[in-house]
Amino acid sequence: MNTLTFSKLVSNIKTLICHNQVRNASKKSGTSTANVGGRVRPKHRGIRYNEGHWVSAGTMLVLQRNLRFHPGLHVGFGRNGTLFALESGRVMVTCEKIDPKWDHTWIQRIYAGRQGQTIYKKFFNILPEPQHNRFKLVDAI
Repeated sequence: MNTLTFSKLVSNIKTLICHNQVRNASKKSGTSTANVGGRVRPKHRGIRYNEGHWVSAGTMLVLQRNLRFHPGLHVGFGRNGTLFALESGRVMVTCEKIDPKWDHTWIQRIYAGRQGQTIYKKFFNILPEPQHNRFKLVDAI
């Protein structure tokens, strides 16, 4: 080793000892602090019951944010876009051409600029169970 280099090394060590310069960790140990806060829970949007399933009245069929699916026969449309069954029966999904009501706010927001075009969308329908034929006329009793 060169004597000049060795003397520089010794002087650097003396200055470190004199000034008590010790490097500490500049980062926190443990978990990261970037993702602090409450966890966002999933919304679980989408189709709840597919075609062929039997549902009772009031059952939520679809939870949607945009107008992806439309209400059909015996299906209601909630204020937040939820499709729900108005009667109990079997779910049937069809693809139909829509004739939107352009004064509705949802239609204006989602189908803006598509006036005059043919639009096909999925419709959720409920086919109610057939009623029994056990009625008796009053005159026949």
